[in-house]
This record gives sequence, C-alpha cells and structure tokens, in this order.
Amino acid sequence: MYIASDWKDYEVIDTGGGEKLERWGDVILRRPDPQIIWPLNNETQQWRDVHGHYHRSSAGGGQWEMKKTIPDNWRISYGNLKFNLRPTNFKHTGLFPEQAANWNWMMDKISSANRPIQVLNLFAYTGGATVASASAGASVVHVDAAKGMVQWAKENVQLSGLGERPVRFITDDVFKFVQREQRRGSKYDAIIMDPPSYGRGPGGEMWKLESSLYPFLESCMQILSDNPLFMLINSYTTGISPTVLSNMLSMTMGQSYGGKITSGEIGLPITSSGLNLPCGILGRWES
Repeated sequence: MYIASDWKDYEVIDTGGGEKLERWGDVILRRPDPQIIWPLNNETQQWRDVHGHYHRSSAGGGQWEMKKTIPDNWRISYGNLKFNLRPTNFKHTGLFPEQAANWNWMMDKISSANRPIQVLNLFAYTGGATVASASAGASVVHVDAAKGMVQWAKENVQLSGLGERPVRFITDDVFKFVQREQRRGSKYDAIIMDPPSYGRGPGGEMWKLESSLYPFLESCMQILSDNPLFMLINSYTTGISPTVLSNMLSMTMGQSYGGKITSGEIGLPITSSGLNLPCGILGRWES
C-alpha cells in the first residue's frame, strides 16, 4: 500500500461505524466512508465536537450538519503546495489527501528528468496533480468537464504561487479532447488520469470503467512523446484490483516502451489505531 504519511495539515484521527473523523487544518469533519466496515467502539467527545458532520440519506446523497461556524473557504498546505477547501454537497472537500503519495512520486520523476516535461492531467478535478506537476517544473494541460472544478484548480495553482507557470486549463469532455489532440499531433511526456466508474459523454455515450478504460488507455498512448516519462492511473471503482491496472499497463505501455510497472492500494494512516485506511488503487508505468 502507498501511504500518504507526510501530511501536517491533514489527519485521519479515528474511524469506525462507517465514518472517519478527520482534521483539515483547524477544521474537524466527520464523514462517511464505505471502506470502514468495523464498529466505532468508543464514540469519544472528539467525535461529537466536530465542525461538520455529513449524513448519508437513505434515498441517496446526503447533507452537511454544521455544528460550528467555518469559513466558506479555508486553506491547507502540503509542503509548498496549497489548496482551497470547502464542503460540497457530495460530502467532499475538494481534495483527496491520499493522492499526496502520487504527488511525491510524480514531483520526483519530473524534477529528476533533467529535460522539459509536458504533462496531461485528465479528469483533473481541483488540480492536486496539476499543482504538484507544475511545482516540479512541468508544463501542464489540465482537462476536466466540470467548469466549477477547473476554476477551483485555477485557484489552487494561484494559491501555490504557480500562476506564472505554463498551465493550460481546458473545460471539455476528456475523450473528445484526447481525440482532437491525436488529430493535432500533440504529444505529452506524462499522462495522469483518474477516470470515473460511470459517466456519459456529450453525445450520450456511456462510459463504464470496466469496458471503457482499456480502449481509452490505448487512445492516450497515441499522444505520448517518443520518450515518455510516466503514465499514472488512479481508480476509486469498487471491485477493480490493482493487478487489473498492472495488467493493462503491461499490455500497453510495457509492450511498447518496456519500463517499470507498479500497482497497489493507496491509503492514509489512522492516528488512533496505527492502522491504514484504504482509499483507492493506482497503476504506474515509468520509464
């Protein structure tokens, strides 16, 4: 498991009963997590004395119960990287802190490449990987279909003092964008993707990770440079094994470029128990 253990502004304090107790800077939140299937044996005062508690609805979705006043936005740092946070209607805060394990890896790869690196960040959300890549010296193209998420990513890049770095923000359907980049002859040295489990394209096309990821990966290979640096696939789709990502990368990147392939779970340390909380999976190819 790849553990994001270097945080100072974020902490999983405790877990149990389908929920996690987290510290985001000075803000304490209580949120559901489907991986936490063990009981909460001791609901301490800290569990009750939170700023916000997200309650799942039996009809789907859910809502925040704010117990203390928090700012509309607040900031946390990871080293030199800075991020704006705010609670969303879908329980999230705009950041997946476990991804810091990937940020460390990609920053090391980019900074030690000793050449200009062009990164394509697909399904790029609020830009954690974009900020990390830009801070390491890469040129980045950030693509997400949600206008609000792209704007949030711009905020994070500015907040981290990277506003003058070569970062292009594209609000577009990711699949259509990759197809257009093929026609343009665009090339990238590194591709990062965090594809959804399900989705629909602008023409109603159905995306299902299990059937769509492999052909999409093949499509992305057509816009790689002759000397690619890395390919990173993140997945939060339940039931997909890290070995599946490893096999896909072996059949595509490995066959074409050789290199090294690794895969595994990604997670966060739990302060109270000393255990690790699984948060998703990753597959990495590197030259």
